[in-house]
Amino acid sequence: MSHTARAAGPRLGDTWTMTDFRAVRPAPPGVPAACRSRLVEVDRLEWRLGDDGDPAALAAAFRARHLTEHDGADGTVCGVAVLISAAAGAAMVGGATGAPSPVPAVPDLALVAYAHGPEHAPEPLGPFTVGPWEASWTGGGHAAAVTAVQDAIGRGDVYVANVVGHRRAPWSGDPAALAHAAAAVTGATWGGVLAGDGWLVASGSPECFLTADTATAATYPIKGTAPATEDGKAELLASVKERAEHVMIVDLERNDLAQVAAPGTVAVKDLFHIGRWADLWQAESTVTADLAPGTGFADLLRAMCPPGSVTGAPKLAVLDLVGGLEPVGRGPAMGAFGYLTGHETRLGVTIRTVALDAEHAHIWSGGGITWRSDPEAEVAEAEAKAAGVAAALDASRA
Repeated sequence: MSHTARAAGPRLGDTWTMTDFRAVRPAPPGVPAACRSRLVEVDRLEWRLGDDGDPAALAAAFRARHLTEHDGADGTVCGVAVLISAAAGAAMVGGATGAPSPVPAVPDLALVAYAHGPEHAPEPLGPFTVGPWEASWTGGGHAAAVTAVQDAIGRGDVYVANVVGHRRAPWSGDPAALAHAAAAVTGATWGGVLAGDGWLVASGSPECFLTADTATAATYPIKGTAPATEDGKAELLASVKERAEHVMIVDLERNDLAQVAAPGTVAVKDLFHIGRWADLWQAESTVTADLAPGTGFADLLRAMCPPGSVTGAPKLAVLDLVGGLEPVGRGPAMGAFGYLTGHETRLGVTIRTVALDAEHAHIWSGGGITWRSDPEAEVAEAEAKAAGVAAALDASRA
């Protein structure tokens, strides 16, 4: 399943071919600044649902094979980029994996090992075009899914659940330029780019999923959204629904971390802190823990995946519920994307994320549903999030 890097495909004038995805420079979130312009691929693993093996174990074995405490020294591997789809995260914990991905070219698990090469100067970006967008369900279908979640809450099946929709659009041009537009949006502190043969993922994520070293771990759930105006901020701070949604996810993340924490060390910091992404305010908290002795990377993934802020609680019950409601799979969205060294894990959540195959650009958006949710308002919130990604692409294209 692993293979060494291959040469990039041809580029002739203003014409790009499918194989050019491999030529797009990698920029995984969490990569140290000193490595950013020096990454040279040396090995790769790609896994998809239906392939043999447990994705958590495969990821841990790939990391162990390539990284030591001396990573980056004397031409050795300096780090490993990792992309984990929502479905791969669900598979790690025995949960429902949902509908098939609308972009099967993108693997459900991708790990790419990098060594340091010579410094790369930035390359000029070419033009690209995107659109029009076609949604995978109607606003009415989305609202009906919200109501179905509320019915499940009324039965006591779940407490809060994320419902996610998808849309796609034809695209053409320079994939590197499109990726840069998606990943460089204001507030994308966990944005990044990774590509393979016939696929590319570019994330403009503001959300850190997981940071860990050999002794500690932390997660930073974002839940609660409002327009980035003074009135919007006041409404977000005063909203009973948004705060309840946020606190339930924080409690879920406390439970997730507790599976690998030393007893009594899980703590919540900066509860409901307000930050900004593009034209939206968002509420964020920090949950930390000391790791129990012997905790490995596979243990961390099984405890934390898929990210609680984009699933809900209880996690397995939510995966089963939304897997039957969402007509299109989440693909690489609502998963994890980041960079590993021998002693550090740094992963973002793949919200505000674009995936490319040879013909289409794909984006996903959604929100957390509670008993107090208004279906039409939830549809509007998801539309606003998708519009932010689409607007970033529209503003940057030639």
